[in-house]
Amino acid sequence: MRNTELLPIVMAGGSGTRLWPLSRELYPKQFLTLPGQDLSMLQMTLSRVEGLSDMRPLVISNESHRFLVAEQLRQVGKLEHNILLEPIGRNTAPAVALAALHAQRDGNDPLMLVLAADHMIGDVPAFHAAVHAALPLADAGLLVTFGIVPSTPETGYGYIHRGKPLSEHAFEVASFVEKPDLTTAEKYLATGEYDWNSGMFLFRASVYLKELATYRPDILAACEKSIASSQPDLDFIRIDKEAFTACPSDSIDYAVMEKTLHAAVVPLSANWSDVGAFSSLWEVCDKDSDGNAFHGEVLAFNTANTLILAENCMVATIGVKDLVVVQTKDALLVADLKQVQDVKQIVQQLKASNRPEAQLHRQVYRPWGHYDSVDSGMRHQVKRITVNPGAKLSVQMHHHRAEHWIVVSGTALVTLDGKETLLTENQSIYLPIGAVHALENPGKIPLELIEVQVGPYLGEDDIVRFSDKYGRC
Repeated sequence: MRNTELLPIVMAGGSGTRLWPLSRELYPKQFLTLPGQDLSMLQMTLSRVEGLSDMRPLVISNESHRFLVAEQLRQVGKLEHNILLEPIGRNTAPAVALAALHAQRDGNDPLMLVLAADHMIGDVPAFHAAVHAALPLADAGLLVTFGIVPSTPETGYGYIHRGKPLSEHAFEVASFVEKPDLTTAEKYLATGEYDWNSGMFLFRASVYLKELATYRPDILAACEKSIASSQPDLDFIRIDKEAFTACPSDSIDYAVMEKTLHAAVVPLSANWSDVGAFSSLWEVCDKDSDGNAFHGEVLAFNTANTLILAENCMVATIGVKDLVVVQTKDALLVADLKQVQDVKQIVQQLKASNRPEAQLHRQVYRPWGHYDSVDSGMRHQVKRITVNPGAKLSVQMHHHRAEHWIVVSGTALVTLDGKETLLTENQSIYLPIGAVHALENPGKIPLELIEVQVGPYLGEDDIVRFSDKYGRC
């Protein structure tokens, strides 16, 4: 049953460093399509709320991911001026406050279903049933959180201690407890009174803002100031950067949920996972009789309980068990399945060394499409560029490099120093250093071309933009 005043709020920030090299700073896990899936985690979250609400979801993103979010929403027909941009990360309490304040425009006061973009839920009907069980509680003024019924004594999650029953499917929150040690987690599991803290919530916008005003008025004041001068920009809602930068950082749990006297928990048993590490991904993947989960071109002999993800080359294993092997175009990770939480240590080393692998994949996404850096040397770089139908690169020039473009498929409309040229398959054009140029795909299918750059400096910052339909000047 659809609800006409239920507003899905999807939080799509976060870096997902424990899934490196799949997840990178500029392409984190919520944008990944995991093995065995057809949609990204963000897209699955959006599809999960279909049938619950008539209101279009509001997605909260940061500045650097804005075009990724927009493209993934466009692919599933959910893009409609509904991306709220945070100029800087300030954790979940301010993010949801911005969403609540934005939702109250024009005198509205919806119920807000707050979800993370990087969770997996295998049993969607059970999720819907839990939301329906929570609706009357939220409508009565309670702040509802969804507690995951634990299947193991997990030490990586915080827990919620159930209090008195409120209904057949809901309880008061007796307390929130921090991540326990194994012995304590086993005790929690044995009592049947504790749930994992999922970070999913349902409450009315005004109720959340009232509680925030009580316990963190400083956060609310900064968010009110930030949203007061919000401006539409394409499909984005931009807030005041200076005001939001001054906002304190805090989570919903610490700022409100652990302090409020009006918290309720609805237990949820729906094959939930936050896919927080490769061990979690291995658990949710389909496995063979030896406990292996393979994706891509894999050959294995005498291999057990192993996760292998091969992106673009064959991976072969012999006589191994309990491993994670992740091969991407520019990196290879081999780790003990029991130590995958330490992948973040590798990411820290990459950042300390200013290695690009911490931020970018070899394939880099742009608002117009993407490019793959095929080869590079001291004075040359080769890219395979894909331009979406109707998309256009900025009007630009370079001080240090010349470029050759060779069309592989599709149609390219090239503007070179004011002159337009239409190129099709197997045709090419030369762009001298200093030439003002632009590239557009006027066709109905993706445009693919090879770009060969030659010059003494080939950095991405050697781009002087004169105009750009995506506002990147």
